[in-house]
Amino acid sequence: MFWIREQALVHLLRPALVALLAFVLISCGGGSGGPRMGAPKPLFPENYPAFGIPSNFGDVDPIEWRDHQIRPSNYPIHGIDASRYQGEIDFATARANGVSFAFLKATEGGDHLDPGWAINAPKARAAGVPVGAYHFYYFCREPAEQARWFIKNVNRQPGDLPPVLDMEWNHQSSCKARPDPETVRANIREFSAIVAAHYGTRPVVYVTPDFYEHNALGSLAGTEFWLRSVAAHPSERYPEERWTFWQYTGTGVARGVKGKVDLNAFAGSPESWAAWYATRRQP
Repeated sequence: MFWIREQALVHLLRPALVALLAFVLISCGGGSGGPRMGAPKPLFPENYPAFGIPSNFGDVDPIEWRDHQIRPSNYPIHGIDASRYQGEIDFATARANGVSFAFLKATEGGDHLDPGWAINAPKARAAGVPVGAYHFYYFCREPAEQARWFIKNVNRQPGDLPPVLDMEWNHQSSCKARPDPETVRANIREFSAIVAAHYGTRPVVYVTPDFYEHNALGSLAGTEFWLRSVAAHPSERYPEERWTFWQYTGTGVARGVKGKVDLNAFAGSPESWAAWYATRRQP
């Protein structure tokens, strides 16, 4: 009778034990040691032509640019930003097809690493594509802690682009904190000061329209912005704001990059790009 009761108990507990084991494996990255690189299928620009962007790029879900709008194709210098989801990037091919710079995700919060930085940054440098790292801000950790985490995992590299601080509301995050605008601006200033002191150049700040407006970021004097605006020119979404980079689509296609990728324009001529890079690269 005891043996029968024991077997019945094991049968009842088995689903719970399996669920617990699955939870442990997921929590530990499934034994992989961390997040894995993506492996999206290749996409080719010629299969996704899009009016208003340079012809050597494509867009899976393009917008219809109106006649009066300033379009991405009005700018001569373009680049990508990517993370592990794009997998390994062929930067030699990307450069030969119009990619002039790349920003790659490196860190998030105070304990997360994106493996794409360690894998793809050396490939970009070897291909002669200026590359920089970005940090995705997490509102449940202090700015100084996040700055130290970024510095710990992104080596200072002469010639690399300035660091980037990615500030946006992440609606899928486990952190539900929404600090008041004054606190947000103070966090940007603190993170930027620590990172600038280490790398010898101030970070660029990436923002979305809602985040910029909610936190009155136009009052951050001396901040260099990278603006997301996927349905209109930045002048329509961020009136009177100056910008250096414009992220104009999140569904772009670039040769040398698998899957969809964010496409960006630099705000100036090839000559002004060369001058900006000479001034803002890491010394």
